[in-house]
Amino acid sequence: MGLTSRKVLALAVVLAVLLFIGTVWLWPRLAHRDWRAVAGRVGLLLATQLTLFLSVGLAVNQAFGFYATWDDLLGREQGQGVVTDLNVAAGRGPLNVVGTSYVNVPGGSRPSVGGQIQKVDILGKRTHIATSAFVYLPPEYFRAGFRHRSFPAAVVLTGYPGTAEALIKGLHYPSTAHQQAKAGAMRPMILVMLRPAVAPPRDTECVDVPKGPRTESFFAQDLPQVISAHYRVDRKPGGWGIVGDSTGGYCALKLAMHHPDVYGAGAGLSPYYKAPIDPTTGDLFHGDQALERRADLMWVLKHGTPPGTSLLVTTSKHGEKDYRATMRFIHAVKPPTQVSSIVLNSGGHNFNTWRREIPATLVWMSARLTKS
Repeated sequence: MGLTSRKVLALAVVLAVLLFIGTVWLWPRLAHRDWRAVAGRVGLLLATQLTLFLSVGLAVNQAFGFYATWDDLLGREQGQGVVTDLNVAAGRGPLNVVGTSYVNVPGGSRPSVGGQIQKVDILGKRTHIATSAFVYLPPEYFRAGFRHRSFPAAVVLTGYPGTAEALIKGLHYPSTAHQQAKAGAMRPMILVMLRPAVAPPRDTECVDVPKGPRTESFFAQDLPQVISAHYRVDRKPGGWGIVGDSTGGYCALKLAMHHPDVYGAGAGLSPYYKAPIDPTTGDLFHGDQALERRADLMWVLKHGTPPGTSLLVTTSKHGEKDYRATMRFIHAVKPPTQVSSIVLNSGGHNFNTWRREIPATLVWMSARLTKS
């Protein structure tokens, strides 16, 4: 059973309940002062506490998507490279659909009513980066009246480490997009949902690492081209959007600023503005100061040419560490770059806060991508 399996969580909860009942039931029999009774009491208390913490930990991981597998949790993934497939097997292309699921909305089992979520494997032609993603197709995509219509598309990124499944189960992007489009607040949109860490377990911060993973090129070139070749996506310059939270938010802003010809809108939910260097990232720049400055979004705003793109940043006055940095970022933006913001009175760096911001973010993005 996988780490995110509901069966694992249910088993942990059942064990915790049984041990609690057993502790209450057996406590009178262990009320002696000999070493066996003391050891029994200590053992029961420890076992109960451990299963309780295990249950809470599993529930939190399912809600926030910190770890996808047991190997992720136990740190068994040690490789620092990327998965490559230079010699593509016969019948295998740059995008392969490996599974489908329905959207959690009324009537969602019918694609023409609820849309569809497709799990895909993607292989970048230029970067040779291979990764999986989930593609949300709105219900209109399957209706006869829209058969020859194209749709705006947006890349949706998790934080780090994050799991792509959390964008569906925890942050509810597909169902939120469905609701907003049904209400007429936004145009139906294709969502491409994945982790920014396409070279796991390394956190590349969407940088083209010298002699390493070319993550920025994957998101700026390979991913839009692969998706556009397979799905009916609007292909006008700057016709894509990109949104993410935390690390994904930093990546979204950076990609929109660096590649306005691809991403006409970028939204960062609780983002930061400079790539960190820590054990998860390794050496991202290898002494290349120009590359390091380019990854500092405040430096780009102050010294670079303002890009012709639209940016959205979100923060909270209380509960977010990035509030002041976000205000400085907003004030540093110069035309033709456009900037908008969502500022909550209170909220944390968590799913609950981002779920409050996602509906307005998708509406904002749709308006920028569908301007005449």
